[in-house]
Amino acid sequence: MTTEAVLRDPLEIAESWFAEGRSVAIATVIETWGSAPRPIGSHLVIDGEGNFEGSVSGGCVEGAVITEALDVIESGTPKMLEFGVADETAWRVGLSCGGRIRVQVERLG
Repeated sequence: MTTEAVLRDPLEIAESWFAEGRSVAIATVIETWGSAPRPIGSHLVIDGEGNFEGSVSGGCVEGAVITEALDVIESGTPKMLEFGVADETAWRVGLSCGGRIRVQVERLG
């Protein structure tokens, strides 16, 4: 594995950012139903400034996850997020692929 490949791994990036003293949250896809843009185990890493790497979905869903992650970094309280076609929030944030996803967001450290 090349150094570049290691740096693209969201968990490696989270570890690096945390070692630099950044506040970090990790979002993980823990469950999917139907068509979902990212598989279970996909990660999105967010720092306290709103920088992010990785992916748990697409477009607007990730924007909502990043916003929630900033709250998790501030409070330290993990959150379970769910987006689906039957959920008004999902329509608002653009998960129109017909599936649902559940995402766990927790602060590192």
